[in-house]
Amino acid sequence: MTESSESSSLRWAVVGGGMLGLTLAHRLRQAGQQVTLLEAGPEIGGLAGAWQIGDVTWDRHYHVTLLSDLRLRGLLKELDLEADMRWVETRTGFYTDGQLYSMSNTVEFLRFPPLGLIDKLRLGATIFMASRRKDWQALERIHVADWLRRWSGKRTFNKIWLPLLKAKLGECYRCTSASFIWATIARMYAARQSGLKKEMFGYVSGGYATILRRFAESLSAAGVTLQTNAAVSRVAAGKDGTVTVHSNAGEQQFDRVVLTAPSPIIAKLSPHLGAEEQQRHEAIEYLGIVCASVLLKRPLASYYVTNITDEGLPFTAVIEMTTLVDPAELGGHSLAYLPRYAAADDEIWTLSDAEIEKRFLAGLERMYPDFTRDDVAAFRISRARHVMALPTLEYSTKLPPLQTAMPGVFAVNSTHIVKGTLNVNEVVTLAETALNDVLLPSIAAADAANVGANVSAQLPPSDNHEKTTRELVARS
Repeated sequence: MTESSESSSLRWAVVGGGMLGLTLAHRLRQAGQQVTLLEAGPEIGGLAGAWQIGDVTWDRHYHVTLLSDLRLRGLLKELDLEADMRWVETRTGFYTDGQLYSMSNTVEFLRFPPLGLIDKLRLGATIFMASRRKDWQALERIHVADWLRRWSGKRTFNKIWLPLLKAKLGECYRCTSASFIWATIARMYAARQSGLKKEMFGYVSGGYATILRRFAESLSAAGVTLQTNAAVSRVAAGKDGTVTVHSNAGEQQFDRVVLTAPSPIIAKLSPHLGAEEQQRHEAIEYLGIVCASVLLKRPLASYYVTNITDEGLPFTAVIEMTTLVDPAELGGHSLAYLPRYAAADDEIWTLSDAEIEKRFLAGLERMYPDFTRDDVAAFRISRARHVMALPTLEYSTKLPPLQTAMPGVFAVNSTHIVKGTLNVNEVVTLAETALNDVLLPSIAAADAANVGANVSAQLPPSDNHEKTTRELVARS
């Protein structure tokens, strides 16, 4: 996209400084718009933000880039960062029946002891079939448990799929559609489907701290106003066509506002939404995450991700970032993430950081006999209550619209990701899709309205006045 000199230069506010809001602000500015980005926190980044653990600065939550993440890679290229990407082939582990197994290639899959040969063939066929399937809407009408049990068989479902579903979704798996597993598998196989020879994981040196710093510099240089510590409390549409945004930065008027916050927050910020639209935002069910960053004096194992199928562990996977990231970037330490996805009523939200640390370290001791608490250099916990919208039955038919009932106000958030899992590439894709499908057309409509108003002011009164104006607006 290039800057347009033909379109009206409207005043836009983008509320939310995560990767979605940043990408929207970037693209709107490229389209010749005046853009102000308001972020409630002291720094931009949202769920992609970085923080300090011990004497190391790295991502607050784990992120990885795939070779097939073409939208994200295109954005990084614009920021002059794609050449800095480091690509690594990683391994995958499974912790099941109290044992750690490698599951990184076909031979290891065939040797996997917990499943018989027929079970493995059905499991492989399920994954292959899902990776080739295109009609994801049909899967929205089927519960994920029913679909997996049908295609993989009862034993494989109980031994592999059910523990993984519970690890990711808790008891919410019962109301989740089969489109969830389809999207998960589709991302795993996207690189191979697009013709790339092998699946590689990548990261930018310095992590998302580098990306966000460069993004902020690029936006500021382009003329985007960045306001941090600007928590928005209310958005109201005025009779004069402007939209007033109330925040810590005071009251500000804009021609257009894009809200990228989670749906329950959008419902609170926008009291003048229609009743049905308000209900749609409030009905979205979210999973949150409690994620521990553990800085270690030595590695735990050699797997980027270790999937956990045993019950009783307090976290849902182990992500060893330094199987991907050069330990030299982390002061010679190893970095592991211990995520726990949690519904709103999960007990973990009531626990102190000290109690979570105690439970999580006990879980590591159970999984890794050689691990001791003396191996821990630093431990820090992140909590985020609105992370992933649950893809319930008929999910895509229940979403709130991108263009709200409030004139000039748009709601674009991760709930609108309907054909993928939540990751940065999908967020960038959503921003660019919303821009082309909804936001840019609203600019064109403003152009047309301005043309019509100018022509109307210049024409003498006549019976054909209204008709002539309509024709000129249509042709514009």
